[in-house]
Amino acid sequence: MTERRSSGRGQRDLRVRVKPAKGRKLSSTRWLDRQLNDPFVAQAKRDGYRGRAAYKLIGIDDKHRFLVPGARVVDLGAAPGGWAQVAVDRVNADGRRSGKRRGRVLGIDLQEMAALEGAGFHVLDFLEPDADTAVKGWLDGRADVVLSDMAASASGHKQTDHLRIVAVVEAAATFAIDVLEPGGTFVAKVLAGGAEAELLRLLKSHFAKTTHMKPPASRSDSSEKFLVATGFRGTAGVTDPSSD
Repeated sequence: MTERRSSGRGQRDLRVRVKPAKGRKLSSTRWLDRQLNDPFVAQAKRDGYRGRAAYKLIGIDDKHRFLVPGARVVDLGAAPGGWAQVAVDRVNADGRRSGKRRGRVLGIDLQEMAALEGAGFHVLDFLEPDADTAVKGWLDGRADVVLSDMAASASGHKQTDHLRIVAVVEAAATFAIDVLEPGGTFVAKVLAGGAEAELLRLLKSHFAKTTHMKPPASRSDSSEKFLVATGFRGTAGVTDPSSD
């Protein structure tokens, strides 16, 4: 299935070459090749993270610094739990950093997840009418951070997929507005492309600052980027973005 290629100079080329296999689609072969040669995949195994996506959140938080000890975090679409792992460590939800405030991490998803020390995982559709009430009940209050690394199911059509993920992010943003504490932060994955005007208007009307970034762990050939909205104004502090 795979082979390792030599440089021919006595030095070993560690790149794994995936050979085509009968019955395997070309797209599957390319995915396997990418996974086997992705340094973040290997690093995640060494560091004990549940997936390479953990390093995306690390990159985002290293720049924006919203995962602070004592923060209450909601991770939407949390499975398999890599982002929750990062959040638990940084907000001290497991209490391992003595002398630091202890935060809370809540992960929700449509599927069950393996337990994680310091995090509370719940099977919940955040689109349900009373989801925000349930989340605030589990947190004993409002959240300081709402995270979303969710993506809609891919159709193979670039524009359709972009519209779908924008719709997911709009729903996640609306949820965040319902559960965030004033001053809070919302982070969500989007795909490069148009059709974000309404989403940006929504965020700019409720947050002091909205920016885009592509963390180092995002693959260079991926169209994904992340919206980071900071300084939630609260429902009483909504402004008209057209006046900016």
